[in-house]
Amino acid sequence: MRIKLHLLCIPLVFVMIFSGQLAYYAIILFSLLWHEAGHLVAAVMCGVKVKSCVITPYGGEIQFENPAVVQASSLLWIALGGPIATIIGIGLAFFMPDLLATKLINVQLVLLAVNIVPIIPLDGGRILLACLFLKYPRAHVIELYYWLSFIVATILILVTFKFLPQSIFLAIINLFIWLQVLKEWRYRKYRVAFEKYVMNRLT
Repeated sequence: MRIKLHLLCIPLVFVMIFSGQLAYYAIILFSLLWHEAGHLVAAVMCGVKVKSCVITPYGGEIQFENPAVVQASSLLWIALGGPIATIIGIGLAFFMPDLLATKLINVQLVLLAVNIVPIIPLDGGRILLACLFLKYPRAHVIELYYWLSFIVATILILVTFKFLPQSIFLAIINLFIWLQVLKEWRYRKYRVAFEKYVMNRLT
């Protein structure tokens, strides 16, 4: 399995350096790695082979060796793995020195809040998508979900841009999420066709 750092993390490093918050970014990076470890542990427990893991500003993206054979229930548990790890991390932070604990808890809470937003490619979106596979295995429902993700992501980025420069960090993260949603939305026809095959296999 390959673990890589997404290129967008580099400008975030420069933002932290110029703002004198490099130590704060170290806490963010640790939180992202901890969060992603939760997904990887869940994948191992579900018996799913992981091809690669890319650490992004909001968490990470996992690619499976053979996504067509991954069950919807496994997708659900793997998506839940990250938020569960973050919640555990928040609990462990209470046993650390107060100065470190406060910053770590704040970062973990922001990471959790961002990731539970129910749009692709966030964990909340992956959880909802897995539930759709399990409860409503119909292609048009999945395509409607991609449209909803695109609309919500667009609203979020417009809101954060309105409050620039105070929200520069969230703006960068939301811009990245919006670009990821745009990519998913543009290729939704191909993904829906693939998901039809997956749903046919699951039902």
